[in-house]
Amino acid sequence: MKHFTTEEWIDFVNRAVSPGDLEVMERHLKQGCQNCQKTVSMWQRVQKSAAADRNYEVPADTVRIVKAAFVASGLKGQRKESRSRISVLFDSFLQPVVEGARSAATDSRQMLYRADPFQIDLQIEAKPDSNNLVVTGQLLDLSNPGIAGKDVRVTLSNLRGHVVHAVSNQHGEFTCEIKNSGDLQITFASSRGEPIMISLRDALGRLSQDDQ
Repeated sequence: MKHFTTEEWIDFVNRAVSPGDLEVMERHLKQGCQNCQKTVSMWQRVQKSAAADRNYEVPADTVRIVKAAFVASGLKGQRKESRSRISVLFDSFLQPVVEGARSAATDSRQMLYRADPFQIDLQIEAKPDSNNLVVTGQLLDLSNPGIAGKDVRVTLSNLRGHVVHAVSNQHGEFTCEIKNSGDLQITFASSRGEPIMISLRDALGRLSQDDQ
């Protein structure tokens, strides 16, 4: 009894053999060759699995997270240069604490950055009765005083797999809401220059009770 190679059975499963060979191979299987039947069965399962993968659609949220991971990876080499051109003009966390006030935690934080070509005004707030943070901001174009930084893509990540996106409006304003992990990373991408990345560890000075 003639046996066939694995390559020949792969062609058989894919119907890539001549009609004459197809007839001979089918006859061989009907004669009860168990080794060849196992080989054919295995490659038929592989073919079905490949066909199923072609029809599988990855959830949109997963695609966004993966894309954000690739963006972060691509920006890794740029972080040192990006940070060097970012200066903090104001941070409410750096202001003197009023005597008697608690400094361990707060529900809001205001910051003002200069990051060419923008001046970036940020506010982070803990959403009441929720474990989310609301981040609002406005971008001004430093190269054109008084002109808003519109149509700038904003990516907000809590560094725990949650990523949201926004685009600044005609007034340079944007709003994002994200689950509070304690940390934040904000990236501003513009066709006019390199992306600007701002990382904030323990953005509001404390984690929510749910994350402790």
